[in-house]
Amino acid sequence: MSTAVVDLRGVTKSFGPHRVLDGVDLELAEGTVTVILGPSGSGKSTLLRTINHLEKVDRGQVRVGGTLIGYRQVGDRLHELPERDILRQRSRIGFVFQQFNLFPHLTVLDNVIEAPLSAQGRKRSEVEPEARQLLERVGLGDKAAAYPRQLSGGQQQRVAIARALALHPDVILFDEPTSALDPELVGEVLAVIKELARDGATLVVVTHEVGFAREVADTVVFLDAGRVVEQGPPSQVIDHPVHERTRAFIDRVL
Repeated sequence: MSTAVVDLRGVTKSFGPHRVLDGVDLELAEGTVTVILGPSGSGKSTLLRTINHLEKVDRGQVRVGGTLIGYRQVGDRLHELPERDILRQRSRIGFVFQQFNLFPHLTVLDNVIEAPLSAQGRKRSEVEPEARQLLERVGLGDKAAAYPRQLSGGQQQRVAIARALALHPDVILFDEPTSALDPELVGEVLAVIKELARDGATLVVVTHEVGFAREVADTVVFLDAGRVVEQGPPSQVIDHPVHERTRAFIDRVL
């Protein structure tokens, strides 16, 4: 059994006749930052969503912390878990969406504490002090009583990061966390992610920010047509790519 925090084996996913993921194998170690690069349509976001079973795999397996995600195995057969069990598994996997996905009718503080209360069954008296500390950590301690509509896009994304952290997850997944932001707001979100990396969190980040990948990633994975074309440290994949498709992509985005 692999000791990887996130372990994907033969993950395949199709939408109709279009195969989006084609036998992906990945092992991501605890305390590492993995950045997934690739052209639009390469399967990056779908790959991320299979890790917490927002997308069901057609073939293959996903494990987080050694636990099979979304299914139980009986002999050679997989049986999908009931939704309540899947939600319990997701509570160990933080997810930061491209479009923030905050609850507009809840305050910033209530957005952060909602998942620990509903998915983990924790007490508000325990969760609220932690949530306030997390908001301080992302630079929004003074915004606890505000509503999402009163915040900038960068502030909303930092609330979303605090919400993910509130679950004490094994891993945090970021799906293009800066692509919906105005350029001047990108830096404030990347700064928070860099701080998490320095603190030893296990992160998987889908992004087009190659400079961020070079600075922060332990491993860069280049995905094309649903396959892992190349992976390794940034000094290899970004600065000295081996595969022609990787070189063409890097030349285009730099």
